[in-house]
Amino acid sequence: MKVGLSWLREYVDLPADLTAADLDLALNNLGIEVEEIHDQRHSVQGSLVVGKVLTVEELTGFKKPIRFCTVDVGQANGTGAPQEIICGARNFAEGDLVVVILPGGVLPGGFEIGARKTYGRNSHGMICSAAELGLSGDHDGIIILPTSVDAVPGDDARAVVGLDDIEVHVTVTPDRGYQMSVRGLARELAHAFKVPFRDPGLALAPGATATPAWPVTVLDTEGCDRFAARQVRGIDPAAPTPAWMAKRLLTAGVRTLGLAIDITNYVMLELGQPMHAFDADRITGGLVVRRATEGEKLTTLDGQARVLSAEDMVICDDTGPVSLAAVMGGQTSEVVDGTANVLFEAAHWDPTMVGRTARRHKLFSEAAKRWERGVDRQLCLVAIERAVSLLVEHGGGQAAADILDINHAPDPVMISMPGDRASRLIGVDYSVDRVGDLLTEVGCDTAVYDDHVDVIPPWWRPDLRETADLVEEVVRLDGFENVPSVLPIAPPGNGLTPSQRRKRTVGRALAEQGYVEVLSYPFVSASVLTTLGLPTETVKLANPLSDEEPLMRTSLLPPLLAALRRNVGRGQRDLALYEQGLVFLPDLSAGVPPVMGVAGRPDPALWEKANASVPAQPWHVAAVLCGEFERSGWWGAGRAASWSDAVQAARDVLSAAAVPAASVTISAAEKSPWHPGRCAAISVDGVVVGYAGELHPAACAALDLPKRTCAMELDLDAVPLPGTTPAPVFSTYPPALIDVALVLPAAVPAAQVEAALTEGAGPLLESVRLFDVYTSDQLGAEQRSLAYKLTFRAPDRTLTVEEAVAARDAAVAVTAERFGAVLRGA
Repeated sequence: MKVGLSWLREYVDLPADLTAADLDLALNNLGIEVEEIHDQRHSVQGSLVVGKVLTVEELTGFKKPIRFCTVDVGQANGTGAPQEIICGARNFAEGDLVVVILPGGVLPGGFEIGARKTYGRNSHGMICSAAELGLSGDHDGIIILPTSVDAVPGDDARAVVGLDDIEVHVTVTPDRGYQMSVRGLARELAHAFKVPFRDPGLALAPGATATPAWPVTVLDTEGCDRFAARQVRGIDPAAPTPAWMAKRLLTAGVRTLGLAIDITNYVMLELGQPMHAFDADRITGGLVVRRATEGEKLTTLDGQARVLSAEDMVICDDTGPVSLAAVMGGQTSEVVDGTANVLFEAAHWDPTMVGRTARRHKLFSEAAKRWERGVDRQLCLVAIERAVSLLVEHGGGQAAADILDINHAPDPVMISMPGDRASRLIGVDYSVDRVGDLLTEVGCDTAVYDDHVDVIPPWWRPDLRETADLVEEVVRLDGFENVPSVLPIAPPGNGLTPSQRRKRTVGRALAEQGYVEVLSYPFVSASVLTTLGLPTETVKLANPLSDEEPLMRTSLLPPLLAALRRNVGRGQRDLALYEQGLVFLPDLSAGVPPVMGVAGRPDPALWEKANASVPAQPWHVAAVLCGEFERSGWWGAGRAASWSDAVQAARDVLSAAAVPAASVTISAAEKSPWHPGRCAAISVDGVVVGYAGELHPAACAALDLPKRTCAMELDLDAVPLPGTTPAPVFSTYPPALIDVALVLPAAVPAAQVEAALTEGAGPLLESVRLFDVYTSDQLGAEQRSLAYKLTFRAPDRTLTVEEAVAARDAAVAVTAERFGAVLRGA
């Protein structure tokens, strides 16, 4: 919000020597974000004067409309001769008073004005718009000064347009709508400087009369709990907006649109009460305030035909909707150039309704911005009286005696706060009396007791709803600078939980193997689940960020593969990515979750049923890789990533999770979206916890992934947490190394052979490692040779050759018994 300091001084006795720095500090200490405090007297350099348009010549033959004007600038140009100026704006005519900057002047932003020849004519200066003077962002036409302005051509225009004031530009937080007015900011500054405040909201205003100002029916009192109206008849349609009002509106960045409309905007800025002015002669019959009918249409003041929703509130006459309530009026009842009878309306609307309507129609008017933050419902009659008096004073006419006030006042809400609540939360010793005084200062009705304070917040503070809000007011008014800076003491604890340690260890292990962590959104589309062959029974979001991805993931692979594809599309060819996160597995037998209100604590049975419908959310880890896993270069050829690397990633994860190698089983499997012949099931103690391998070619083609992309995914929650890990025992005695080459059917998995060797060798076997796989015609088409390196060691002695050979033979015997294996060359 923008406002001139002179306007604020009307309601608060600010120090005469107040500097911009002091004002900035005071507003920030109150929690108000200051965008800028700008001394407008120095924003424009050089001669900025009032001018009167003498002639306007339309130049043709150019791509855009161009006008050659002569302007009377008095003696400001040193000669008194008419000033020749080229201008592209079309909202002015001969005889209008405008604002002119002469050659040598400098506009905000360092834009220097000179004399030049353009469009075949000489131009000496510029006719200015509000945007060019830095008064607003409105580039739609230049400033037309009202004829009531007390200035003649050649006079300095700074005072006329409000450039002789100090402009305060603040950003108001969503919970403090009362600050979006001169009344609200003046009240805040009165708190900051401890000076008197004259509240314009307490002005006397006549109440409702027996005969209403207009027949009005309110059908939805929740959406509109108060509706006030009054007429002014016989105004002069040509009456100009007074110069002082136009000046203040310009400073606030509001265009002048005509006296009646300008008055509603002025009252909104002054009091914070948005209003609307109807042309009473263009209303047919009585007014009805109701919810719109779904699909009903209304053309608003901006010329847009809008299709209404059943949640919108509208004001209707006998012809249909004439206003989108609290957001923008309609064209059929707007005040026009010939309007002589005006009906002012000031109401109180539901903030939630207004906010939703504004967002639905993308119509964020100044009124809607205030309504969605909350407006003082006690201001309706005060605003009506202020608007009526201004229109009668400056537009003539007569105020009708009849006043309408439909008021469904809610009961005030009392908040009971313990007396030490603020002290305990803030760490500053506030006495109960001090708390009561500060809350009274902001307008609350308070009753102070020994151990608590009962508070009824004022109507203009809908943000005060609970004790935490009251505590915020106490510390804000007492001064944030009085709150000491004390570092919190970290409470003692047990450190990370075993689950947290495992997650970190797993992530570190994959990173050390060259994988890069990815953090993806957990949202997926139904099409990608179908493409990957994953279950489509998922949790669907009621309000997704994107309509294309409304489902919660049941696997980490869809978003992880999307990240892989995105990086491949940006030129990366060799990729190894991993992610850890939750997946969401719905329980289809749980049924539809119950709907619970927010008025109180839910029934225990209902709460239990709601919790039962929450989907299971196990913690998964997944990795994807493509391109070269070992880089090629001058040192030699590299190696492409294969299914075995995905399987090894799974082994690395389980190793980092402290799962004993003997508990891990790798076996062939078929599982979407993996290649049926290159997919491995990963089991821990006989329970499948995940899969790894090469993705199916069809999935790679459908998702535009590189051929032979590989992936791994494990359910970490299905892996038992490790217990206390015993310290390793190292033997100082030398090992016995024996290699064995076994010939056996090619269909026998190497992992099963390794398990058999381990079982047969007994406790002397320290490690077993496959180092060679050999096939040939001599072995046979269905046979292969697996060569293993066996390491034997005893913890208490040096093994003899006979002991090592006996252990080797026992291991081979088990493989022979189970798989028919024979020693190669035997």
